[in-house]
Amino acid sequence: MTAHRSSAGLLTIVAIAGAGTMVVELAAVRVLAPWFGASAAVWTNVIGVVLLALALGYLFGSRLAAQPRPQRRLSWALLLSALWIVWLPTLAAPIAGTFLPDGVTLDRAAGLLVWGSLAAGLALFGPAALALGCIGPLAVECVQQRSDLHAGTAGGRVLAASTLGSLVGTFGTTHWLVPELGIQGTFYLAAATLAVLGALVRFGESRAPSAVLPALLVASGLFGSGYRTPAPDAEISVLETRQSAYQSLRVVERGEGEARFRQLQVNEGLDSFQSVWQPESGLLPDGYYYNHFALPAAWSADSRSWRALVLGLGAGTTWRVLEGALPDGVELDAVGVEIDPVAVELARRWMDLPENGPGRLAIAGQDARTALQQLTPGFDQIVLDTYANQMEVPPHLCSVEFFEEVEARLAVGGWLTINIGGFGVEDPVVSAITQSAAYAFESEALVVRVPFSRNCVVHLRRAAEVPRPGSADWRSARGPAARLLPPVEVDGAWRLVAAGDSPQLTDDRNPIETLQRASIELAARRLREVERWGASSE
Repeated sequence: MTAHRSSAGLLTIVAIAGAGTMVVELAAVRVLAPWFGASAAVWTNVIGVVLLALALGYLFGSRLAAQPRPQRRLSWALLLSALWIVWLPTLAAPIAGTFLPDGVTLDRAAGLLVWGSLAAGLALFGPAALALGCIGPLAVECVQQRSDLHAGTAGGRVLAASTLGSLVGTFGTTHWLVPELGIQGTFYLAAATLAVLGALVRFGESRAPSAVLPALLVASGLFGSGYRTPAPDAEISVLETRQSAYQSLRVVERGEGEARFRQLQVNEGLDSFQSVWQPESGLLPDGYYYNHFALPAAWSADSRSWRALVLGLGAGTTWRVLEGALPDGVELDAVGVEIDPVAVELARRWMDLPENGPGRLAIAGQDARTALQQLTPGFDQIVLDTYANQMEVPPHLCSVEFFEEVEARLAVGGWLTINIGGFGVEDPVVSAITQSAAYAFESEALVVRVPFSRNCVVHLRRAAEVPRPGSADWRSARGPAARLLPPVEVDGAWRLVAAGDSPQLTDDRNPIETLQRASIELAARRLREVERWGASSE
């Protein structure tokens, strides 16, 4: 009976260690996101680092298990993993900042986003995962010695316990720990739990107070500086910071009185934001791509009601721009879809997003493509604004099949307006998404470069032509949005893209991540050419 209880206790420890492994892996991306984003490349790097470290831990742990007193070594593995995890919040900023220094803009960050996240992941999370990897082989040896089980039986039970613990850690980290405790609190709880287990195992093995000193070493991490994301500019005040199941969010403000501006920043470690707010609705100052979402209504002179769907509502900037920039006599009937409910909460608290009611419906907590399929067709305009971290585009939201679903939800003559982060109308990402949308719509697409920004806006219509810059249809725009037309009419500021024979992006094959890297690398080359030209002309 004693051996059975001892084995059950060891398996419980293994399960909790498995949960700790998933805490490290899942929270790791959240730690790196303010500097490197949360793209598939960053996820791949983090998972690869954790798997490599675990594999090394398994090998090292198997060697330790062959030596005398494996329980004592098990306690050390638990305590060392706890010691590293408790210091992760403090180490995150200096290590990530080493590979992506403050103030680096996107066009200068080529290569840093991928290789920097890999290097930072190795330095931050490799040691903890290696120590956690040692626990499995050591636990197998301890279980086998205490219960006289076959090696395969002991190994199977340890693997089962570890996997079940990992399952709990997976759901718990995403849906409870990070949203409720934050990143710092999540790591502190994981470290404290592992430290207590390590102390108990060590005390049980030695029957001596030798567990106190290692536990105190772990507790020392609580006196670190804690988790710090890249700080905003000195003239910006932070109104609120939150952790959601999806990302890190903060609302910041600059200016005073009627000159106030607020921004919703999401995992933004370079120099961008997700949504903006000003005291009055309507067009924003020049350089904000949201203004160009108002052009389709300005070109549709006969409309009296404008039914618009925003995929990627964020804090509702598009709604506020449309409702203040529509031509006289046109009423807005708006629906918005936002995958992160916390973004909607913050928008209602700080950025005047209205509660759901007549003419306004915010659908929170649903993916844009899933929500689109549930909505009644007949929209006058669908705005797609779902890229993140300056240019990361979800693959399932830029494929031909997705754009076909969008077209089916538009009224005849209705508009699709897409915001894309890119470096000009010939940018690889901009070109691929535009060509895929044009292919789905079987019509020409207009790409417009937004002045004073690195955004392009794409306009398409269902069963109708888009206005050509400089034409009579183009200049027929009425209302406040008409002021946006002249700067776009210059050469190089716009491009018409015809529906090609073969799209680049489909649900089956969608190399959007590769195109994003190509876009950044192209911008970096152009920047170096400009700098060399400037140096040679001095």
